[in-house]
Amino acid sequence: MSACCGPGGQEYSGPWWYFPPLRNALIAGVLAGAAFALANLGIISAGAERLLYWLAIPIGAWYWTREGLEALFTGRRVGIELLMIAATVGAGILGLWDEAAALVVLYAAAEGTEEYTFARTRNAIRALLDLAPKEARLLRNGAEVTVPATELRPGDRFLVRPGESVATDGVIVSGSSSLDESAVTGESLPVDKEAGMKVFAASINGQGVLTIEATAAFSDNTLSRIIHLVEAAQEQKGRAQQWMERFGNRYSPAVLLSSLLMLAVPWLMGLDMVFWGERAVTLLVAAAPCALVISLPIAMAAGIAGAGRRGILIKGGAHLEHLGVVRTIAFDKTGTLTHGRPRVTDVQVLQGERERLLSYAAGLEQYSEHPLARAIVGHAADSAVDPVSVEDFRALTGSGVQALIDGETWYAGAPSLFETLGLKQDPAVEAALGELQYQGKTVILVGSPATGIAGLLALQDTLREGAREVIRRLHAMGVRTVMLTGDNVRTARRIAAQLGIGDVRAGLKPGDKVRAVEALERDGAVLMVGDGVNDAPALAAATCGVAMGAAGTDAAIEAADIALMADDLHKLEEAMALGRKARRVSLQNIVFAIAVLVVLIPAGVGGFISIAVAVLAHEASELLAVANGLRAGRAGVQGSG
Repeated sequence: MSACCGPGGQEYSGPWWYFPPLRNALIAGVLAGAAFALANLGIISAGAERLLYWLAIPIGAWYWTREGLEALFTGRRVGIELLMIAATVGAGILGLWDEAAALVVLYAAAEGTEEYTFARTRNAIRALLDLAPKEARLLRNGAEVTVPATELRPGDRFLVRPGESVATDGVIVSGSSSLDESAVTGESLPVDKEAGMKVFAASINGQGVLTIEATAAFSDNTLSRIIHLVEAAQEQKGRAQQWMERFGNRYSPAVLLSSLLMLAVPWLMGLDMVFWGERAVTLLVAAAPCALVISLPIAMAAGIAGAGRRGILIKGGAHLEHLGVVRTIAFDKTGTLTHGRPRVTDVQVLQGERERLLSYAAGLEQYSEHPLARAIVGHAADSAVDPVSVEDFRALTGSGVQALIDGETWYAGAPSLFETLGLKQDPAVEAALGELQYQGKTVILVGSPATGIAGLLALQDTLREGAREVIRRLHAMGVRTVMLTGDNVRTARRIAAQLGIGDVRAGLKPGDKVRAVEALERDGAVLMVGDGVNDAPALAAATCGVAMGAAGTDAAIEAADIALMADDLHKLEEAMALGRKARRVSLQNIVFAIAVLVVLIPAGVGGFISIAVAVLAHEASELLAVANGLRAGRAGVQGSG
């Protein structure tokens, strides 16, 4: 595929003058330039001049001519290259070999620069692999053996010394250190790590010596997945880009037909064919929509690659477009606006002893992955209380959990769950519940239908650092923010008030969140931000779903349209800035390209410009569109993590 119509398939990382299309354009340019200069100095004859032009034209036209003919015979499509082929042939028939050569050289240079830019854009994200070490210090039978990093397999243990990079994803077996994970998450500050914690490929070890057990082969690690997803995303087109390509597929044949009519009508009327032949060739060049068709692909590719280098995975041009137009963002609360690491603050016993309540609560929650469940199990462990043995565990999505304890069904969950079960709450429970929820705490009840409510545990989460500032900046950008949470209304409103979010929808189950998102979408595009797993239905229902803290989590990366690798809300703000920058740059390119066509077409048909001038203006506009499009990958947000 021609770069004029989208990213090519080539990979290249060498100097520009070795890039095949540019190399040919350079050779053709030297031959054509030498022919023109030597002929005008009287050093060579007119025949020798034409010979040099005849050599330059096939060399310069080799790549884009082949692409144009492939599009015609394989895809049954009249592309821009075919317009240039027709213009070159027409100029040759008219004996304008110098202008034909100029057309070929300038078009080859513009197309080559375009394809080279796309290749470099793709390689910019692939260059992240260079940050991962080529070798690893494998621990085998108690000895340290240096092996290629590509030979590491899950279960292998390897050593990482201070200043070295981690070869592949793994879990720390021994040692502690701070690691720079910016290559994966885009987070500039080092993260403290100790035994039992995950590490990612290409992270740079700080001061400690780490023994790591690999959890992924080199080709399957987080860094490799990022690169694969970004490369795949660059090939996916948004609706605007698809429309632009459809326009190009109809517009180019119309230009070719118009040019043929400019030849046929004067011939039938017996007019000067040389004059009208020049006008027809000039029209082919002046009306070719290269700058227009390239206006969106280059901005989308640059924006997606720039986001990938920042730890923001945008899985297609459509999602980058959404970031540029979205005016409503719906946030999950736990794990998104808050840390998702709540702690138990209160334990109130209604029946039995405190240790029994904690043991039952921990037993019921021990198989759940919910942050509240992990906090309860952790609190029981800190209190030296073992979880009771349970059977037939079941997670009640959005409500709590249930299991059998000594043959009796017990529940742990939200107050609404116990209302559904018909367990009457006495005034003391209601009073305690109201007071704790007023304090912004989440309350988990523990009980069974047979014995009633045994007690309650209150937990409290903390806001993410910078969350309030990010919400304030989003409001300044004209973005409406909404909180969607399964938590109780009082807790949700208290958290929302601290953040400055006015629209709060609490007590929602997963299905309720989907309906809330669908209701919000009646007013326009909606971005849903969640953890990528628990909020998967809402993420899928939204115009665009964003998963927070997706590094190393396959499910989170797959569930969302956009994955923020770092647990940092500033990355959302940065993604919004990239989306708006890409949209702004694309619109600038489109307006500029249309303006060029509006000027060149009448000037070419009216005979006010020559073929050479039309070629120069056409290719200059294409190169300007490419240069401007690259700016889409360089958006930044002050203060982002």
